[in-house]
Amino acid sequence: MMRKYLIFFLVLSVVVFLLGACGGPKKETINQDKKDAELTISAAASMKEALEEIQKLYAKEYPQVKLFFNFGASGALQQQISQGAPVDLFLSAAEDKFAALVDSGHIDKKYRTNIVGNELVLVQPKNSQKKVDGFTSLADKDIKKIAIGIPETVPAGKYAKESLEHYKIWGKIQEKIIYAKDVRQVLTYVETGNVDAGIVYKTDALASNKIDIVDVVEEKSHTPIIYPLGVMKESGNKEEAIKFYDFLQTDKAMNVFEKYGFIPLNQK
Repeated sequence: MMRKYLIFFLVLSVVVFLLGACGGPKKETINQDKKDAELTISAAASMKEALEEIQKLYAKEYPQVKLFFNFGASGALQQQISQGAPVDLFLSAAEDKFAALVDSGHIDKKYRTNIVGNELVLVQPKNSQKKVDGFTSLADKDIKKIAIGIPETVPAGKYAKESLEHYKIWGKIQEKIIYAKDVRQVLTYVETGNVDAGIVYKTDALASNKIDIVDVVEEKSHTPIIYPLGVMKESGNKEEAIKFYDFLQTDKAMNVFEKYGFIPLNQK
């Protein structure tokens, strides 16, 4: 009897072993299934609406790739990247902020390009009781507050200061200036009537129905507004980052950029 039990136990052990061996590869295959790719893109705040629409287009063609955007002032984004923030692509609103990351080796020199341009405009709250006729009128006594981005970190603020100096009124209005952390905050200050006027990108102005465009800034009055795009040298998903880099230069993407007022510079 004992011998029968021993034989039964041995047979049962062999069956369990074989079943385990058969089931092994299936379990391993499940664990090794490729996960969705994820990309983090640090981009100028003025790019928000355009990139969010492009994100939807990209999802239709590459549903396995998840895009995450970090919007902000280009100077602040540059500092984050230089301090080790995990980013796959950088889309800046200023060439100098971008160039600093190229020089420091953060951006791959093989994958960098100037993608679009923009314009600068003077705006005021819609139906404002204080009339702003143009840049020279900013020095008028009834204009108390004027918003621009912080010139040191916000490209739009840098361009705005250059223009105000060009029109020779910077010295007259410095005490009226209210500084904002990025161009979107400037727009909010104007929309809510917390300031009498502000200087923003044309693309931001076109996206709001709460402001009036008073004047378009002359191109010669400031450094050219160029948006450079680049892939991080140490991207954790370089192959997918390059694919999105290429997609941003296609006609599909450029049509979206144009829709929001940007000026295409490079198409594939």
